[in-house]
Amino acid sequence: MAKANARVSDTANREIVITRLISAPRALVFQAFTQPEHLIQWWGPNGFTNTFEEIDVRPGGVWRFIMHGPDGTDYPNHIVFKEIVPNERISHLHGSKADDPDAFEATITFEEENGKTKVTLRTVLPTAEACEAAKRFGAVEGGQQTLARLENNVLANASGKAFVLTRTLKAPRELVWKMFTQPEHLMHWWGPKGFTMHHAKMELRTGGVFHFGLKAPDGYEMWARFLFREIKAPERLAFLNSFSDPQGKVARAPMSDTWPLLMLNVITFDEQGEQTIVTLRGCAVNATEEEMKTFESGTSSMHQGFGASFDVLETYMSSLKK
Repeated sequence: MAKANARVSDTANREIVITRLISAPRALVFQAFTQPEHLIQWWGPNGFTNTFEEIDVRPGGVWRFIMHGPDGTDYPNHIVFKEIVPNERISHLHGSKADDPDAFEATITFEEENGKTKVTLRTVLPTAEACEAAKRFGAVEGGQQTLARLENNVLANASGKAFVLTRTLKAPRELVWKMFTQPEHLMHWWGPKGFTMHHAKMELRTGGVFHFGLKAPDGYEMWARFLFREIKAPERLAFLNSFSDPQGKVARAPMSDTWPLLMLNVITFDEQGEQTIVTLRGCAVNATEEEMKTFESGTSSMHQGFGASFDVLETYMSSLKK
């Protein structure tokens, strides 16, 4: 009995526990923790973004990613999933690399409370000294911010604040994938109606950038960029989309000072015979309340704009078949 008490005391000196009650069903919250298209939207403290290099959510599976800090610092992460109990518990070993001697154990539990979900993140560090160092580094505040971002993401998805567009294209998936990932094809259809793409430079890799310039019939120029977060050919493409300046630096939208600086777009390509179902899901990243309101008010225009672009895409693909 004495040994058990000593062990509990030792663990208590090495652990950080953060809890948040989220007003959403447990299954929806668990989904946000286990599906890459959701994880990439919220994982990490305020101002952080991620590049997923590998993610396999199953016992023994590996999740490798680079966390990008607001100051530009990159933090490599290597997670090995130990246990996954749907809607109840996830445990993993978290380090900066494989076989990291300083890796720590983390367990996330999901408890239903009157239709809401109590999420508890329990992290156990290797030593009490490592735990204190993590606290000084901001682990508690960072964990609280991360769970707050989780809640915002879950509520946005639950309330339909994410922009979703689905289109069935009469072309095989391999061809449609090329249309979205090769600049020589994107130049023929991507962008608002009437605009032409006069500049396109792409590095198609995780962490790579697609920087492009668009020109209106009256000569007005607009610049934008994608920062690729996930590339799984020919199934899924995820990237941070933003307006930019001609040099590729993120810039405010020319049409609104309150449009979100960053948008996460996740595009899935589902094969259906000789047709491809394309689903584009977009949401604002690290947006203020005012920016979210602007985004929500613009969803109708986005449907019209993307719909017109897809019309051009279909016409362009038809011309390639001739």
